[in-house]
Amino acid sequence: MPTTDSAGCDIYYERTAGDPDREPVVFVGELGLGAWQWGWQYAGLRGRETIVYDHRGSGRSDMPAGSCTMDDLLADLEAVFRATNTRRAHVVGCGLGGCVGLTAARQTGRVRSLTLIGTPVSGSAYDTAELQADPADISALRASTAALLSTAFCEAHPDVLEQICAWRADEDATPSAQRAQQAALEAFDAEPLYEITHPALVVAGGADLVLEAAERTRLAERLPRGELLEFPEAGHLVGIERSAAVNDRLSGFLLSVESD
Repeated sequence: MPTTDSAGCDIYYERTAGDPDREPVVFVGELGLGAWQWGWQYAGLRGRETIVYDHRGSGRSDMPAGSCTMDDLLADLEAVFRATNTRRAHVVGCGLGGCVGLTAARQTGRVRSLTLIGTPVSGSAYDTAELQADPADISALRASTAALLSTAFCEAHPDVLEQICAWRADEDATPSAQRAQQAALEAFDAEPLYEITHPALVVAGGADLVLEAAERTRLAERLPRGELLEFPEAGHLVGIERSAAVNDRLSGFLLSVESD
């Protein structure tokens, strides 16, 4: 099981091989969720090296005692970069993962581009109630998962809903670890966004119950090189609901960045 040390905290990661002439993609997850959430994306980027990892407290990564800070989460990402000998990468983040990506873009030179899915400008614009569920409580997981996806998707794909609940039961953070991750999110503020000049694709679901409606456009409008890709009917986990369309646009975005 590949892990890397981040100041005494073991961080689990997975890596798929790809074209060495293309810059890799690193996926950074949502609060509480395991790396399962990226199965729809990295499978759609075949031919390109991809790296996924579990936040501290999620999946197979350790959770030190106490709360964590955004600096801790950034240090975990840096540890994954070092372990995989990755100098620069395209960073794709969802929610909390998008916040980590924005922090990395500001504080390091490792970020080639940003893809920000359901990501707030500040933690105050984020309602984590629908995300947080005890992985030992299958009823709570079903309710939470249904809230993160649109009603239409859940009705059309009940098998997917059940599979996600099974993955969450195995990989999601415990309630105490979720609270620790939330402490980092609550203190987050990406302003001033004009300082982050990386190419940025902002992906949003119009039926997102986690992210305040105004945040769907605010991030794209304030990032100097931001562009918005919105799916009005999709929920928070738009990368799952609209995986084919998101992957197609993501692939084109990465190629356009590398051709600049």
